[in-house]
Amino acid sequence: MMKSLVLLLMLTSNASGHVISNRYLLDNNDRAGNATHLAHCVPRRDSTNPDLDRAKCVLQSYPLIDGHNDLAEQYAYFANDSVYSVELDSNLDMVWGKVLSQVDIPKLRKGMLGGQFWSCWVTCQAQYHDVVRQTLEQLDVIKKFITRYPETFQFVDKADDVMKAFQAGKIASMIGLEGGHSIDSSLGALRMYYELGVRYMTVTHSCNTPWADNWHVDEPTYNGTVLNGLTDFGKKVILEMNRLGMIVDLAHVAKKTMLDVLSLTRAPVLFTHSSAFRLCNHYRNVQDDVLLKTRENGGVVMVNFYTPFVVCSPNNKPTTELTDVADHIEYIKNLIGVDHVGVGGDYDGADSFPIGLENVSFYPELFAELVKRGWSDLDLQKLAGRNVLRVFLEVEKVRDSMKSMNPLEDHLEPSEQVDRKCRTTWY
Repeated sequence: MMKSLVLLLMLTSNASGHVISNRYLLDNNDRAGNATHLAHCVPRRDSTNPDLDRAKCVLQSYPLIDGHNDLAEQYAYFANDSVYSVELDSNLDMVWGKVLSQVDIPKLRKGMLGGQFWSCWVTCQAQYHDVVRQTLEQLDVIKKFITRYPETFQFVDKADDVMKAFQAGKIASMIGLEGGHSIDSSLGALRMYYELGVRYMTVTHSCNTPWADNWHVDEPTYNGTVLNGLTDFGKKVILEMNRLGMIVDLAHVAKKTMLDVLSLTRAPVLFTHSSAFRLCNHYRNVQDDVLLKTRENGGVVMVNFYTPFVVCSPNNKPTTELTDVADHIEYIKNLIGVDHVGVGGDYDGADSFPIGLENVSFYPELFAELVKRGWSDLDLQKLAGRNVLRVFLEVEKVRDSMKSMNPLEDHLEPSEQVDRKCRTTWY
């Protein structure tokens, strides 16, 4: 008979609601996360859901780090970027509507989230116009809601602080820049975003930059400009990201861009919210040959929950369920190993999610499904946060190894500047 799990260790519960123990924390002798730090769990006879109990036990032992969340976008749409006019610690179903409100603090707590890369995104229509201003305003929103709820969120810009935030019962809050168009083809702007706390950049969103192709290029019906992956300037962007210690995110980019980056980068990469192309032939997903090269790189694919990226040809079905997301996770695990898979829900950035994963409160149910499929506690920890934290640490190590290198001062060639109407010069 399957039995539930309870913590054998003596645990304490802090004011923020996390159940924590020092046994769970990485120390200075284990920055790479090699020790298990697992809770010791024993059967309990009266459980009604032993798989869920075990999933929660694991998520109490190590932070669940989601790769991509668009909460800041909702503040822009619904509140004109006003953080202090919205009560995030209440049920936002009643404020922003049930379909589009997938994130609030009660849901985050129920979902046992331990760390989040908050997405800083602005529309591709801003490219060549006011993209930098709009991006700075979205950065401001993220920093405001982190600051407004200090009992829930803790700003993090280095890997070691993730575990410190988790120990304190807070959600480690990191920032990802969703789209290279936000740097306006400027390495100086890239560096300033890093100074402001951005720790990954998605090389493109759903539009080309002057120096990199996006995923639409791979669609059979695409008839726009093709750059053939990264241009020479694009390669300089990747090198400068390595030098800075900024994680390269390959969600949203064309396959050739993925391959160019994987052949060039000195550090592991993330796909912060992409799924497996073999199970769903959407060009936002990752094809098998790229998955294999991601394993060689040491990178991580963080599976997206958005319905069109989970169920499509060749596996069409009328509904999308939590088990379909688990299938993507298992496919990547079986092909390239459990060290290279994570979760990137894409909540608040889309309007359609699987049955059983409708908002951020349902992460434990996903992990319970994997318990049912025979995953070990350590493998569940790797999926939850160990893998992405390893990448974060390795990117910092590469940064440290490049500290003698001067900042790159290259500029986009005038012939490559797609639209110069909003550009001025110093002379």
